[in-house]
Amino acid sequence: MRKVCFLIMTITSMLVVPVIAQNEIEFQEFNLDNGLHVIMHKDNTTPIVVTSVLYHVGSKNEDPERTGFAHFFEHLLFEGSEHIGRGEYMKKIQSEGGTLNAYTSNDITYYYETLPSNKLELALYMESERMLHAKIDQVGVDTQREVVKEEKRQRYDNQPYGTILPETLKRAYTKHPYQWAPIGSLDHLNAATLDEFMGFYNEFYVPNNATLTIAGDIDYDQTKEWVEKYFSEIPKGKADIYRPNITEPAKTEEIRDIIYDNIQIPAVIQAYNLPPKNDPDSYAMDMLSTYLTGGKSSLMTKELVDKQQKALAVAAIPLDLEDGGIFIMYGITNMGVQAEELETEIDKLIKQVQEEGVSERDFEKLQNIIENNVVSSNSTMSGIAQSLSQSYVFFGETGHINEVLEKYRAVSREDLKRVANKYLTLDGRVVLYYLPKSSQPQD
Repeated sequence: MRKVCFLIMTITSMLVVPVIAQNEIEFQEFNLDNGLHVIMHKDNTTPIVVTSVLYHVGSKNEDPERTGFAHFFEHLLFEGSEHIGRGEYMKKIQSEGGTLNAYTSNDITYYYETLPSNKLELALYMESERMLHAKIDQVGVDTQREVVKEEKRQRYDNQPYGTILPETLKRAYTKHPYQWAPIGSLDHLNAATLDEFMGFYNEFYVPNNATLTIAGDIDYDQTKEWVEKYFSEIPKGKADIYRPNITEPAKTEEIRDIIYDNIQIPAVIQAYNLPPKNDPDSYAMDMLSTYLTGGKSSLMTKELVDKQQKALAVAAIPLDLEDGGIFIMYGITNMGVQAEELETEIDKLIKQVQEEGVSERDFEKLQNIIENNVVSSNSTMSGIAQSLSQSYVFFGETGHINEVLEKYRAVSREDLKRVANKYLTLDGRVVLYYLPKSSQPQD
């Protein structure tokens, strides 16, 4: 009898899909008169606090003749301020046991630091200095130009397959400023004057283009008092903030090209158009990209790497962008396999999903992966701070952070099949072959 009961319990547990719970993330928010939006989240379980500032400026806000400015400012605004010596910004945070960093995308620039909660006032002071009194002079500009040059050499020029992103973007977009990567052009940075850098700072790094988020061991009233103390004096930006109002023309043909790189093994890159970040289909497309290339258990890894052994690796760079991104998928061929062979097999798998969809078993596993990813992204104070700020900026509602899990749960198997047929099409698809320079035909 015990064996029968145990067997029934085992079968039942196999049929039940685990439901991952996420506690609702509470927050308070307010605006200062200068347009700064402030979000606060209190969690007193650990004596740390994350302070972040999201500036709604990325590479898409740049002049086509001055690309790379947003990424350049990510570095430049660590130079110091009128009241913080050159090179002292990082030292001040680190000397108090804190960590700090920043990143730039096509849409935003994001600065953040983690400190013991009794140093929150220091973090707010430092971010207010960055916003009001940043040190932008010729010495800092020249210094950071060299830093960016070295970054470009390491991440793009001297890294195998390192140019996949810029080479794909410039073919996927012809009108929209997404056509260049955030690293931009070093020629543009070298040609820019100090006045041009100052103009970019005065236009975009202003309170009415920023979202300040504080998450962690805080007191709401005290935090609000400090925010008003350090940020209310910062004047609102005087100029209209440039937002590109450009619709990328629909493409009706596939775009193909060959890149000869300093590599030994060929690679196949495919890029498909994605809807805008706040489009309802974005959740289904995110799930589909995870199913196709998200890790060792993904469809393409199992089929092309493990079973057929036509690829050494298959992965994806899903660029989920504000005005409509691209799903970049790439595979590195196995020894002796031609790029054409790998592309054929990739296309077969995409066609299989378009015609047959995703099995019930695989869909349940996919749901668990996605739910775990969503919950994990908000399992730290830094993750919560980032999710809160992006919910407000990209979705116009900070409470979106508590809706994400349900939106993924609302995606059906039929939705995955539908978006596969809608977006993974030849119309406007970019296909690049990365081949060794040794195979390049000689003129």
